[in-house]
Amino acid sequence: MKVSKIMAIRLLLCLVIVSGFTGCGKKSNSKSSSRATGWKINDKKGGFQYASKFKKQATGPGLVMVEGGTFTMGKVQDDVMHDWNNTPNQQHVQSFYMDETEVTNLMYMEYLDWLKRVFPPDQENYKNIYEGASPDTLVWRNRLGYNETMTNNYLRHPAYAEYPVVGVNWIQAVEFSKWRTDRVNEKTLEDQKYLKKDAHLADNTEGTFSTDTYLASPTSAFGSQNEDVVLKKGQGRSASKKSSKGDAAAAPAGDAGAGSGSATATNGNSPKNVYAQRTSGLILPEYRLPTEA
Repeated sequence: MKVSKIMAIRLLLCLVIVSGFTGCGKKSNSKSSSRATGWKINDKKGGFQYASKFKKQATGPGLVMVEGGTFTMGKVQDDVMHDWNNTPNQQHVQSFYMDETEVTNLMYMEYLDWLKRVFPPDQENYKNIYEGASPDTLVWRNRLGYNETMTNNYLRHPAYAEYPVVGVNWIQAVEFSKWRTDRVNEKTLEDQKYLKKDAHLADNTEGTFSTDTYLASPTSAFGSQNEDVVLKKGQGRSASKKSSKGDAAAAPAGDAGAGSGSATATNGNSPKNVYAQRTSGLILPEYRLPTEA
């Protein structure tokens, strides 16, 4: 009797171990094949390509991660007066990034300097752009005090470079956020060699980088006159630098290569990822102002 129980226990343990090995094998195989169809993912011969090595979103410059969670919004104590005008309800907040400090004068002056270079205020067509983005320095004036020193020096004097910028309205802050989104993603793509080095130094009115344009039509990210600024990634980064005008025909601006980020290599090999996309995990979400209640 004891022998049969021991044999049964051993058999049960063997089944558990075998099932564990089987489960581990399936788990490791899921990274190279689809759990939906069984087809291979990221196969060198072609097919569906996905950034399987992506770990987490990179933290943008000057940002900190704020963990999301739930909280009760409203009055949680007993309503002894029975007003019932602040009913508690549970709210969920997603994790998000925010600036570690307020936007400083130095940060905003960088924005103004870019506008002045790209949209020269001395030209009739652009004279209102720089002025429209400049903060209202008159907010320092007070009828009962003399604050002309702050009015004249606070924004631009180096002594106040790390102080919070003031006099910025909502529209100006929104435009600053859009500009910051494009500049951060432009720097990321340049570091990853999707853009030529120092391409941002050639910013002009007709050829400024736009994140939305890059995602929709990469060859138009700097304007139609600067298609060569966007580098393709064929067999490797070194190969992309040696691509000729004939190679560029593999993925013109209007074909699937520009929209989906894939194009057929000139040597007859399978399609390769030639542009950064949302699926690459490199392009950061847009900066914005908090609008939640």
